[in-house]
Amino acid sequence: MRATFHNLFEQFNFVAVARDRRQHAFCVLRWTLILVPMAVLVGTLCAAFLWGLEAATRARFDHPWLLYLLPAGGALVAWFYHRLGRSVEAGNNLIVEQIHEPGGGIPLRMAPLVFAGTIITHLLGGSAGREGTAVQLGGSLASAFARGLRLDTQGVRILLMAGVAAGFGAVFGTPLAGAVFALEVLALGRVEYAGIMPCLLAALVGDWTCHAWGIHHTPYHITFAAMQSRALFDEPLLLGKVALAGVAFGLAGLAFAEANHALGGLLKRLVPYGPARAALGGVLVIGLVWALGTRAYLGLGVWSAIPGDPTISGFFTGPVDYGSWALKLLFTAVTLSAGYKGGEVTPLFFIGAALGNALGGLLGAPLDLFAALGFVAVFAGAANTPLACTIMGIELFGADHAVPIALACFIAYLCSGHNGIYLSQRIAVPKRATPGREVAATLREARSARAQRAIDS
Repeated sequence: MRATFHNLFEQFNFVAVARDRRQHAFCVLRWTLILVPMAVLVGTLCAAFLWGLEAATRARFDHPWLLYLLPAGGALVAWFYHRLGRSVEAGNNLIVEQIHEPGGGIPLRMAPLVFAGTIITHLLGGSAGREGTAVQLGGSLASAFARGLRLDTQGVRILLMAGVAAGFGAVFGTPLAGAVFALEVLALGRVEYAGIMPCLLAALVGDWTCHAWGIHHTPYHITFAAMQSRALFDEPLLLGKVALAGVAFGLAGLAFAEANHALGGLLKRLVPYGPARAALGGVLVIGLVWALGTRAYLGLGVWSAIPGDPTISGFFTGPVDYGSWALKLLFTAVTLSAGYKGGEVTPLFFIGAALGNALGGLLGAPLDLFAALGFVAVFAGAANTPLACTIMGIELFGADHAVPIALACFIAYLCSGHNGIYLSQRIAVPKRATPGREVAATLREARSARAQRAIDS
């Protein structure tokens, strides 16, 4: 009997197991002590940013003349980037590159530059978002923490992913989606599970901190209830409409990404000097306002002080609006291509909700459900993050609609091709097999290869 216990003890090696668990506990404690203060700081800055963004938007409505300062304001921000921020001009793409291959790090000056630049963009009427600012705040602060703590390469990667998760989760109030976004945005078809717990902790703490400062996010509701329980499986026609809409959402995401890249490249060739390019972009935005006779497509588009203006919330309730998605895409492409700061995601929410509203009208489907599907699915196609967008849809609209949300997001992802708003994304698993062609390492290389094939043909 004694020999039996001795053999079992040797087999299981309880001492080694206990030592391993102790080391694991110390590792968890160490990372918690690193992640929590970093995420609290990111959440605090995101709260200040959202407060400033709201104040800037209200000031823009109260003082319409501010729009005519957009060329000068854009030129000023571009000049600061030209003098002080050339190393951070790549924005989100720089963060993705540093996560893949940590090198020189992300300069801390990215945070104040993108913070001020985005506030100025929205104060003066540029059509931009807020996700880029939040992600860059998180990435730059995480990089500063990593340098101060002298983390190894793997530690830097994990901390950068956690910074992205904290910023995304805090600015949209969707911590689960923020955690998955930070893991999924790096490469098509692959999720970096090594950072899943740090990203989840950082996203939760960032979101809690933002709420603790009194920041509240716009609620969205779907009143359509026929998708509850097993009623979903009794409505194959509706699911067919969702699938058809998913194709349109993916193509819209593709159009948005390509419009930004193509127009941005054209403006850089025509006007190489950044401040002059931003000034030209501001003039073009003012020209669009005059030509169309509306300011409805400036700013975020979440709400408007002008009755009758199209807004994201309005697309959930109707009436049917067939053209707003295309006009918002145009205004945003001009603004971002000229170098204005902010991000693409909230405009993508607007474009998606507007397109979903229009498709709901065309297909005889519930407007609120299809606005919600477009809200997340166009982003899924443009950012190549269908899993994060599915989780975001569930966080925002409820689990009753999980199946149509997932269907729309994954179809949009497949239909947007090897394109996207983040050209530094790597292609881990191609969306489709392409015999005879070598798969490019990044979306930037894939885009260049397509352009070269077009020239050769």
